[in-house]
Amino acid sequence: MPGIDECLLEAMRLPGARGAALVDWTSGLALGTVGESPGGDHETTAAEAAELARLAAEHGAFASADDPGGERPPVEDLIVSNRDSYHLLRFVDTSFDSSVFLHLWLARSDGNLALARIRMGEMAQRLVLG
Repeated sequence: MPGIDECLLEAMRLPGARGAALVDWTSGLALGTVGESPGGDHETTAAEAAELARLAAEHGAFASADDPGGERPPVEDLIVSNRDSYHLLRFVDTSFDSSVFLHLWLARSDGNLALARIRMGEMAQRLVLG
């Protein structure tokens, strides 16, 4: 089972990957980063992505019908697209508070969003924290 560094390096092997991070959405802190960062600053990117993740995770409008108690984040992932890239935020279900997500920055020209989403889900399930 991979740890943070191994997981992020695996994410960077995806076609079109420009950067990746593991972020705590409650604090906005990057727990690990690799590659480039939009705007050039991993910590700022982590804080801004955490705001988006927190918005989705804390609002009932996105809750799943099969998790009425809200034991896990209500969404699996978020996809934000712009003219030249995708940002994929994949929530990680953990044994403690499930407050982390993987953030993949993917070039639109040579990335495969569907493949990245599948692989990020697999990575999130195998990730070992602690």
